[in-house]
Amino acid sequence: MQLKAEPEMAGKIVRCPGCNTKLSIPAMAPSSLPAPSGLPAPSSVSAPEPASAPASAPADNDAFGAEYEHGASAPEQPPATGTPERGERGGWEEIDPTNPNGFLSFGIGFVLFLAWVGILFPFKAPDSVSPATYTTMQFIASLFFKHMLVSFMNTLFFTWAMSILYLKMQKLSHQRKALLLDVLPWELGAEINRDNVGQFIDHVYKLPHRLRDSMMVNRIRKALELFEVKQNVGDVTNMLSSQSDIDSMRIGGSYSLLKAFLWAIPILGFIGTVIGLSHAIGGMNFGNMTDLKQVTATLGAVTGGLGTAFDATLLGLVLAMTLNFPLNGMMKAEDDCLNDIDAFCNEVLLPRLNDGGSIAGGDTAGVMDTLVKAVANAQKDFLVDLNSLSKQIKEQADNLDKRAAAHQQRVDAEFAMTLNRMREDMTNAVKDSVKTTTDYTRALASGIQSLNTLLSELGGKQIMIHQVKKKGWFSSK
Repeated sequence: MQLKAEPEMAGKIVRCPGCNTKLSIPAMAPSSLPAPSGLPAPSSVSAPEPASAPASAPADNDAFGAEYEHGASAPEQPPATGTPERGERGGWEEIDPTNPNGFLSFGIGFVLFLAWVGILFPFKAPDSVSPATYTTMQFIASLFFKHMLVSFMNTLFFTWAMSILYLKMQKLSHQRKALLLDVLPWELGAEINRDNVGQFIDHVYKLPHRLRDSMMVNRIRKALELFEVKQNVGDVTNMLSSQSDIDSMRIGGSYSLLKAFLWAIPILGFIGTVIGLSHAIGGMNFGNMTDLKQVTATLGAVTGGLGTAFDATLLGLVLAMTLNFPLNGMMKAEDDCLNDIDAFCNEVLLPRLNDGGSIAGGDTAGVMDTLVKAVANAQKDFLVDLNSLSKQIKEQADNLDKRAAAHQQRVDAEFAMTLNRMREDMTNAVKDSVKTTTDYTRALASGIQSLNTLLSELGGKQIMIHQVKKKGWFSSK
């Protein structure tokens, strides 16, 4: 297993985050420091290689420090039981990286609360002691025991919140230790492509179980497995961005209960103040203003009650202010850890991914192979679309032929029907004309025959035709 250390840790003795053994980080010469990210190392200076560092491990040129072999000053780790095959992969159960167990945090907070009450109980001042003569511990004890219910609730909320912050600090320490792992060793390849991505995934699965369940290792594992399937850097970039947003929202949501405690503690202090004021005002008794001793005793009780009431607010504000600083410090520390993980993915992982879509990595054969595949896929898609279009055109032509044939049949039928109707109408008209002509001819023949008979009967007889004079308007009879 390989670990990474910051340059300022050179020459120091640290503990391995995986096995908790002591390690001695080799001292580095000034010229052997890794070059800044993205910049080549100076060519004119030949840096001496540390004696304890392996010659086959190149420096990791990134912002996360130099790289050292685990085992230079520590006992060797037992080898992995077996390399996980591709079919055996399936990730591992991921534990929440930022939300501690609620029951455990409450248990720790309750124990701290009991311990604090037990520490203050011996300093509880008797009722006969005047508050003006309280010692420091007696004054602090009086803050907790005067308004017992409100003060105890505030103290329990405070210890519960501090136990949550302690557990979150443990989880953050686990995430920080995981950042020291050499998740992407250079021995497996300067770039990650389709040929060696499986080796990188196998290396991730062989990391120590104690540290591999972390946000950084989980994110890199998911990115490598997606790259193995998709072979596309753009998809991996989108996945890493989405995972970063998920982790950020998860960290922000883990502070919901702490923010509720930070809001409730001073509110409970104000509630205790209101209760104290109501008791103090209710204890006023000015029924006999002539009795000076009674008036003095009443004023003393009222002022004492007011002091007790404001002590509840004082306790709430002190606890809230004390809780606010570590809470905001923890929020900043977790945000910094998440930013470091994002920076590692953007500056180390993504630049080493090569899907063959660019010749910047020098893999010309991979580029040509990808180009040929892209052209073949485009041609295949084009042929599929062309066949589909040809099929649609043929179906449309067949439909047009069928519609034209049906239309022609309908036109032929209507034309034949119309022609038959015209023939019938013409035949009937001719028949009617012939009949009418025949009848007329017969009537004419009969008339001619009657005329001939009449003329033969008249013979030489003369026919006298008398003209009758018509009477005019002015004629006489």
